[in-house]
Amino acid sequence: MGVLVCCDCFFYRKSKTKSNGKKAPAEEKKHYMEPEYTKVRVVDFDLKDLVSLPTKEIDLNEWLASNTTTFFNLINLQYSTISEFCTGDTCQAMTACNTIYYWYDERGKKTKCTAPQYVDLVMTFVQKLVTDEEIFPTKYGKDFPNSFESLVKKVCRYLFHVLAHIYWAHFKETVALELQGHLNTLYAHFIVFIREFNLVEPKEICIMDDLSEVLCAPLPPHTHNHVTER
Repeated sequence: MGVLVCCDCFFYRKSKTKSNGKKAPAEEKKHYMEPEYTKVRVVDFDLKDLVSLPTKEIDLNEWLASNTTTFFNLINLQYSTISEFCTGDTCQAMTACNTIYYWYDERGKKTKCTAPQYVDLVMTFVQKLVTDEEIFPTKYGKDFPNSFESLVKKVCRYLFHVLAHIYWAHFKETVALELQGHLNTLYAHFIVFIREFNLVEPKEICIMDDLSEVLCAPLPPHTHNHVTER
């Protein structure tokens, strides 16, 4: 995962203005919304079948923990494919559409972050949570903490920011690597998951609603968009 910055005392906020009070730059053309890209997926079946709680015998928290950990690993891996293009020079702020995400310390003091710094903070924070036996227990009979659901919701918000930034700032690199099918499938799977369990407020993810509606819609019958591996 590389060298990451500790973020124990940080949480996120977002803003549509720069630190100097000016509005964020005007929204650019969304290349990721072009049909030639949105139609490319790795799978062509209903993702809802993957996220629904299988049986009543399976504990909801266990299901949320398993899926959240998996999404963390997959999104971290997806970001790693374009991380060399996400630098302090190319991405001086954590942006997605017309939104700039900031970090604040526990006293509410704003901390300026480049996109790679922000992602490092996210991944460090999430890694610490999912490997903490007191929060994400793996031993039989170990109870989840009362704060578990709220922590999962926070993790999902953070992971959404990373996916949104990849689309907004690094989709061209993703296409050049021929990984848009993987990114589209991961994004759709994640959105269907957080919608199924109401893990992120709609207002938090509305900046990507256009993409979400396209990618989460069922594909036409007999459509096969599997990505060919090289």
